[in-house]
Amino acid sequence: MTKALEGIRILDFTRAYSGPYCTMLLGDLGAEVIKVERAGSGDDTRTLFPVKDGESGYFAYLNRSKKSIALDLKTGSGKKIALDIAAKSDILVENFSPGTMSRLGLGYEDIKAVNPDIVYASLSGFGQYGPYSKKPAYDGVISTMAGLVSLSGFPEQPVRPGPAIADSATGVHCALAVLAALCFKLRGGSGQYVDVAMMDTIFSMLEGFIPMASMLDMLPERFGNGNASSAPYNMYRTNDGFVAIATANESLFRRLAQLMEREDLIENPKFCQNYLRKQNVDELDQIISRWTAQYDSDTLVSMLDDAKVPAGKMNTVFDLLEDPQIKARNMLINQEIPGLGTFVFPGNPLKLSLTPPDTSQRAPGLNEHAEEILIECGYKTEMIERLKKDGVI
Repeated sequence: MTKALEGIRILDFTRAYSGPYCTMLLGDLGAEVIKVERAGSGDDTRTLFPVKDGESGYFAYLNRSKKSIALDLKTGSGKKIALDIAAKSDILVENFSPGTMSRLGLGYEDIKAVNPDIVYASLSGFGQYGPYSKKPAYDGVISTMAGLVSLSGFPEQPVRPGPAIADSATGVHCALAVLAALCFKLRGGSGQYVDVAMMDTIFSMLEGFIPMASMLDMLPERFGNGNASSAPYNMYRTNDGFVAIATANESLFRRLAQLMEREDLIENPKFCQNYLRKQNVDELDQIISRWTAQYDSDTLVSMLDDAKVPAGKMNTVFDLLEDPQIKARNMLINQEIPGLGTFVFPGNPLKLSLTPPDTSQRAPGLNEHAEEILIECGYKTEMIERLKKDGVI
């Protein structure tokens, strides 16, 4: 079966999370992704938890659908190999600190000199310019500086979201950007430079909170598991866990009140309109919490589903590994880690009817594909052996 990005080669200088997530999505869609790792040690995430018998599940998940070559980019021979691969590539993605690739002789202008039509993408914390551009950054720093943490948690305590949202969201935005640039090139345009920043990405995802500040001069506050605009819209305790209930309009509130056998709430002057419910949300949440506490989570969700009130049980990761919706959507895949066995990893969320993602290719061993890649670039066996001996690969 033809894959969506079959025939597209991506030279991947990414490590950690945001960049590898971007190139993993593109690799699943059929692109040939050549991952350049540090000679000797490889990507730092090869040692990140969870680790079993020296193999990282973190690395294995983020780097499937790729080939690996390990290069010492500080050597002339290592840089030449990178340029030779770049000359035969359609896209280059990197997420080093701004300026690093240029210092290595592998910046956009260096690559453009050997491949004028390259789509060259840089992911970074703050972008390639601006007063923060040289500042080191990881997800926790970006989530805090870009406003996500200020809006997450409870009034007395901000909380960073558990998963690295800034990393993954920036990876998705970068994948979108390079595909847009590729489409432009394939329609007769040229290659171009793509600059995607984590802080830009998170700032752009702050929903209505920015116009709340700019239009109403109102500083958004943290409100726990509630919603800035609607009530009741929260996470409520059951007798065995928590259930999220979301009533974002009047008809949904009426259905909830009827299910609770509390039709009096519909006409109550404190709750009869959404803005009034927001003003009196604490009192309303207490009423709903007393009701939800009578039921176990599964029973309560079933009742709410029957009443067509949006609701969901709080699932743990163990719950999700058995969840019928996750299974039905092919979001659980079996992936091999050589020497350890086969384990369950998340599948690809992109569903294409004619060219679905292929997640069957496991993450590569360090330098596993070096000879194959070099031979494709015209290197002879003797030269490859010399490069190995010299520690270049």
